[in-house]
Amino acid sequence: MDVNIPDVLAEVTAAFMRYEEALTSNDVAVLDELFCNSPHTVRYGVTENLYGYDQIKAFRAGRSPAGLEREIFNTVITTYGPNFAVANTEFRRTGSTKTGRQSQTWLRLPEGWRVVSAHVSLL
Repeated sequence: MDVNIPDVLAEVTAAFMRYEEALTSNDVAVLDELFCNSPHTVRYGVTENLYGYDQIKAFRAGRSPAGLEREIFNTVITTYGPNFAVANTEFRRTGSTKTGRQSQTWLRLPEGWRVVSAHVSLL
């Protein structure tokens, strides 16, 4: 198993950063694009458990765009072979002292890198 193949790591890092930009600017179209459109996709949030792409998409559509700005740190992205990756980061919302954690499992699909599982929690 090849870990962190440089070009694969660069691709996943770019997808992760695209997700981060979309998250903080509430670009719902990009957020929807970057999650795998499957009933098997899961996202556990701070206050919600979402099962399947349709629930995740509905959550994004109904979420307030206020207060999404944040700082990320201690980001670790690891790729395993050419088609699978995990991304983990810590974050702090602007104006908050609470630290959060985010993990994502990424899979390369014909349409590009997509999140197939995500978890967000606060310490």
